[in-house]
Amino acid sequence: MGVTESWARLLGWLGEHAPTTYEVIRPGAADADIDALERELEERLPTELREWWRSCDGTEDGVFAELFPPFYTPYSVTGALDSWRSWRKTWRDRWDEPDCDPEAGDAGFSYHPAWVPIAFDGCGDDLVVDLRPGAARGCVLEWDHELCQVLKPEWPSLTAMLDEIVESLETGSRVGHCEPSVTWDGRLDWRIR
Repeated sequence: MGVTESWARLLGWLGEHAPTTYEVIRPGAADADIDALERELEERLPTELREWWRSCDGTEDGVFAELFPPFYTPYSVTGALDSWRSWRKTWRDRWDEPDCDPEAGDAGFSYHPAWVPIAFDGCGDDLVVDLRPGAARGCVLEWDHELCQVLKPEWPSLTAMLDEIVESLETGSRVGHCEPSVTWDGRLDWRIR
């Protein structure tokens, strides 16, 4: 399944089962905004990331909508760029020589300029797409700001992440240690089990 198909299925599920979450999802970003992000990062974005941002530009006014387990809300393109700039400022002393292995998907112990934030948890952690070179380029990592590290890919690609989430929503199966549920007021919630 591709990004567009997975995203359509995810939206369909939200519309039927979690309408409050569905209502805060913004439609896709303009190509000009995605191009501006790509220029500032000085990295070519994977096709699937561009495709996803053309389908979803985050949430209304940064409202929490924990679409990605365990509790991540998608960034808008502008939000992703703001987060990346914030990490650049925080890690300015290590920006040109990050404490990270050189290959995509490998461990890192400082923020890497080739990590593109795609979702936030509201506590300082991000899901990022890894644009370092190598076979795992495009994998999704979880940046832990307190431990200052990523250890291994959470998903091999954005498509794999969306596919697993959609499968979980449609079947009630777990994603890692998280199980999908819907709150009384119609919000998607990932329960840690």
